[in-house]
Amino acid sequence: MAYDLTGRLVIGLASSALFDLDESDRVFRSEGEEAYRKYQRDNQHVPLGQGVAFPFIRRLLSLNDLNPDDPLVEVILLSRNDPDTGMRVMESIKAHKLNISRALFLQGGAPQQYIQPLSISLFLSANEADVQQAILAGHAAGQVLAGSLPADTDLEELRIAFDFDGVLADDAAEAVYKAGHLQDFLAHEQKLVDVPHNPGPLAPFLKKLAVIQKCEAERLTVDSQYKRKLKVAIVTARNAPAHERVVNTMRRWDIAINEAFFLGGVEKRLVLEVLQPHIFFDDQRLHLEPAAGTLPCVHIPFGVRNKI
Repeated sequence: MAYDLTGRLVIGLASSALFDLDESDRVFRSEGEEAYRKYQRDNQHVPLGQGVAFPFIRRLLSLNDLNPDDPLVEVILLSRNDPDTGMRVMESIKAHKLNISRALFLQGGAPQQYIQPLSISLFLSANEADVQQAILAGHAAGQVLAGSLPADTDLEELRIAFDFDGVLADDAAEAVYKAGHLQDFLAHEQKLVDVPHNPGPLAPFLKKLAVIQKCEAERLTVDSQYKRKLKVAIVTARNAPAHERVVNTMRRWDIAINEAFFLGGVEKRLVLEVLQPHIFFDDQRLHLEPAAGTLPCVHIPFGVRNKI
């Protein structure tokens, strides 16, 4: 029987998101493809260091403990390497004991064309062009931003934080704000307070996370000692009264958010450094760049905030 991906949370992952490839890229750019090929062969059994998305992916895969015989999460490597140079990535996956067995090696080919056929809910890469092309094609995708990562030791929780407009919801409300003034935006959101937002690029990913949250709730009914791992937060520049439509949208989507921060223009970094998410998604670099030095941050190049 074929392995069915459609009911699972599937992450498409470039090796540049999972591992630190700075040294490999330096060899490729300064010495060329043949030197790069030799470098990767010579270092095939030298594990690559952790990249920005590594803590997130490791914890996400640990959620498969909820149903080991029929995993909830599948991670598929989408690599621009050819199979030969990609061997070091696969050896590194094995060395870090990550349960990732499916991989596509595309020798420079475009990974985004495989997102829909493989039922991928989220594609992560450090390659800005690949992410932009995926977003333009209507897929959920994000560019991981370079930065130093905190120590990754405790596997007890997976904390995921999202901006709202332009990430979970589309950019319709954000367009109103950008075109006018704060009061116009607040009046617009009050008028439509009971009308759920249209889904944004990461809404399908959030809905798959909600399925896992429900599995954890079911586990608690039969095992009172079980400790929930998955925690989801919204960190948004909205404040009251614009918060109401966010909450009403989550209710209509049947999604439980663990925490919400309606900051009204307060710098998000101040909250994020306390929350310490294992990954944070935002459509505006001005919110991401102050935090990217210490937190795993992902830019979603979607909507009016990203139009040139």
